[in-house]
Amino acid sequence: MNIDFEKASFKDFENIPGLDPFDWAKLWGEYVRDRTKAGQFNYRQENLSGCGPEIELNLPGNPHRNFVSLVSNDYLGFTQHPKVKAAAITGIEKYGAGAGASPAIGGHYIFHQEIEDKIAAFFKRESAVVFSTGYTANSASLQALLKGEDLAILDMAVHASVYEGCLNTNVKTFLHNNLEALERVLKTSLGKYRTRMVIIDGVYSQDGDLAPLAEIVKLVKEYDAYLMVDDAHGTGVIGETGRGVIELHDLFQQVDIITGTFSKTFAHLGGYVVASPDLVGFLKFQARQHIFSATLSPASACIAKAIDLVDEEPIWMHHLWDNIDYLKTGLQSLGLDTGITESAIIPVKIGDIGLNARVCGRLLEAGIYANQINYPAVSRKDARVRMSVMATHTHRQLDKVLNAWEWVIKKEGLSD
Repeated sequence: MNIDFEKASFKDFENIPGLDPFDWAKLWGEYVRDRTKAGQFNYRQENLSGCGPEIELNLPGNPHRNFVSLVSNDYLGFTQHPKVKAAAITGIEKYGAGAGASPAIGGHYIFHQEIEDKIAAFFKRESAVVFSTGYTANSASLQALLKGEDLAILDMAVHASVYEGCLNTNVKTFLHNNLEALERVLKTSLGKYRTRMVIIDGVYSQDGDLAPLAEIVKLVKEYDAYLMVDDAHGTGVIGETGRGVIELHDLFQQVDIITGTFSKTFAHLGGYVVASPDLVGFLKFQARQHIFSATLSPASACIAKAIDLVDEEPIWMHHLWDNIDYLKTGLQSLGLDTGITESAIIPVKIGDIGLNARVCGRLLEAGIYANQINYPAVSRKDARVRMSVMATHTHRQLDKVLNAWEWVIKKEGLSD
């Protein structure tokens, strides 16, 4: 089996005809070694320091030890906030290192209830349930709610966890943020399924653009469907008080299910589903990854503090947006295409997968750690470098990023 490693994507190794999984693994290993030797495989780098605007990496042969980090979704910098770290330490000291059980049979602690109460109140609702990851908050809840008689209507750009959650139900997709396409699916599916649920993101993770939520809510209500919004990348970033895209339109009560993760703005690990008390109560005993998985560790007590800090210290959102505007304006002044982002996710569109890998390798040479995003996360012709901005970046660090991009433009002829 011949695969052109220069042009290959992860998708090419998922299911190779004529080979068994052990052969796939062998070929994958060859690909990783080849791309690593070429300096174009900047995944799973070994971090030697904590999450932050700068990070220490173990990269033998690279002239740098410390890199400006643009790979973290810790948007407000709360993973290093003294009050958040203190709350995690207190949780461990009081309850130990682990919860010891699944939530239904002994693993539900008072700090879990506090997190559920706080995240529900954060979104102006009554009830929430927490999961061990944001991924399973989506996948587990959708598997519990949508079956063979039902229909999931997905914006084609939703997260992989949503697609996994819909494996056991019927699925129709619509072009990203295309209201006409959404209405067409709602209209043609009317009366043909028991339950129809439209599932979207608030902020989309690859382009950083926002859902036209008010118009989507109107369509969903008009055609008697339900709406689920995953605003993992909008929470703490978008809206006057960081309640995300839902806050922009004041639609807290009109969205049927709100999901998200604690691993971004809220500085830890885990996910949540916010919904009506009845639906939340149902998921607590029917969502398989919740009921059969050990629950969040006592260190997660820090999540409650991080939720409070969004309101207690709004200065971090102000710092974040100052940095977003500074970096985006600088990149655009260099002639780079940052797409349609309206959030802390700033992509630089490159197009070709091989060039994209080389660009990321060049950035590492210049002391900048950013993500190369290729197919299947985006279309084959839409490869890009994705950068996540943090409130704790300094303008000096962002200037270093801009200087690096100016050097890469010259080295790779990006302006031609």
